[in-house]
Amino acid sequence: MFTRSGSAEWQGGLKDGKGTVSTESGALNGVAYGFNKRFGDEPGTNPEELIGAAHAACFSMALSNELSGAGIGNISIETTSKITLEKDGEGFSVTKAHLVTRISAEGDKARIEELAQKAKAGCPISKLLNAEVTMDATVA
Repeated sequence: MFTRSGSAEWQGGLKDGKGTVSTESGALNGVAYGFNKRFGDEPGTNPEELIGAAHAACFSMALSNELSGAGIGNISIETTSKITLEKDGEGFSVTKAHLVTRISAEGDKARIEELAQKAKAGCPISKLLNAEVTMDATVA
């Protein structure tokens, strides 16, 4: 079992506030996020973009594992995960994660496509997008 963490800090209201996100590894360290970064064009990041990057990375690794396990070599994978956020009643919901991937590998095209479908279903982040959500909350 592995546990990795990401963290966020937020100050202010939704539209006028600002925050930073960081990862345990330090790959992200105090990266700015906020309302205008999420719903506008202001530079920075947002939760959906971070989920998309994690999903694309996870899927690419899962596919690499499937392909190499099937004896397929010379693997190169480029993936984007497009995360859709839509209005849902009073709030918003992530309604779709669409993977767009470009695979270069030696082997039968139909078999590679079959393994890509298997990787899509088996990728831990794909599973997370349908997972139970738990929380530890501290009110200060």
